Amino acid sequence: MRESGIDYEQVFQALPSSVALLRPDLVYADANEAFCQMSGRTREQLVGRYLFDVFPDNPNDAGATGMRNLELSLRRVVATGERDTMALQRYDVEYPDRPGQWQERYWSPVNAPVFGADGSVVLLLHRVEEVTQLIRAKGGRGGDRAKVLEAELYTRARELQEVNERLRQAHAREREVALSLQAAMLPVPERVGGGRAAVRYRPAVGALNVCGDWYDLAELPGNRLAVAVGDVVGHGLRAAGVMGQLRSALSAAVRVAAGPAAALDALGLYARSVGGAESTTAALVVVDCDRHTLAYSSAGHPPPVLLHPDGTVEFLDRATDPPLGARPEHIPRPEAETVFEDGATLVLYTDGLVERRREDIDTGLARLAACLTRHASADAERLADTVLAELLPRGGNSDDTAVVIIRL
Repeated sequence: MRESGIDYEQVFQALPSSVALLRPDLVYADANEAFCQMSGRTREQLVGRYLFDVFPDNPNDAGATGMRNLELSLRRVVATGERDTMALQRYDVEYPDRPGQWQERYWSPVNAPVFGADGSVVLLLHRVEEVTQLIRAKGGRGGDRAKVLEAELYTRARELQEVNERLRQAHAREREVALSLQAAMLPVPERVGGGRAAVRYRPAVGALNVCGDWYDLAELPGNRLAVAVGDVVGHGLRAAGVMGQLRSALSAAVRVAAGPAAALDALGLYARSVGGAESTTAALVVVDCDRHTLAYSSAGHPPPVLLHPDGTVEFLDRATDPPLGARPEHIPRPEAETVFEDGATLVLYTDGLVERRREDIDTGLARLAACLTRHASADAERLADTVLAELLPRGGNSDDTAVVIIRL
């Protein structure tokens, strides 16, 4: 079987354990011989069928949770792109040749993602080891002790799973608070730029991946506009808090500094006194609408893009320096300037838009340039939607993504 350019038959042959492949909608794509023998089902009875139609919960067990726990694990792998090792599960299986009769079974499942070329989860690798005989080990003098050990082991496994679920819920609540904090601190684009600016922010998929991406727009004297994006290293509330401090500091610095490089210099010095601000990246562009120039500087951030009216793309990469706080001693940052024509478009973004697992960033930048060229005539709002639709993975982005687009 071949999907997304990968020969999974070779993978199966290399795996001695019981393994099945599931699509993201939890329909069987394939299963190896070991899995079929262990489950008592043929490959034809599995492939193309929904997982829980083949293996539902035991209707005679009112406390059965195997199906719910397994579905939560698989959905989590699809959403986060991360491997999930489940606690020991009791999951009864109906005898294939005796409908209505169920066999008590115990399993140790591990679920892992299989990624497609675009970085999205295209399949789920569902590996299970049956531990029924181990759990139900009896005989000899140790029979009673084995029963006690079985009950204790099963109880501890259930408790561990419940604790893990509570931790996931707590992380989910933290994620909601962090997102609310981010939304409260970021500016409303409609109030800046005379309606020419469009902003999109997409949090990472998964409860544990809230990061410190931010953006800022500020109108300056002399018919100028300052546009910035940044990315704080880390996750959760702490990253969101650091993001707020740095965004506010840069917003103040850009109003008094001689240019974007001087503003980032001031931000870098300030970042040294903020815990968690080390290695933050940021890019700042000052648009002079009267002179038709863009002055810019970058602290380790992916380069802003100038989309010319004829569809050609210019990456603003002639003033790139290390991230904030990366140098042991302060050195003034570089600054560069370029000109633009009426009808050009400025695009700033964070790395979640262009970076993918196991892919060089130049590939992502080329993908962004091609998208902008194809849609050069779109207004800022439509272009922002199109960029996200074409560049973010189908299964959701694994990193926060902020995009600012301004029609000049």
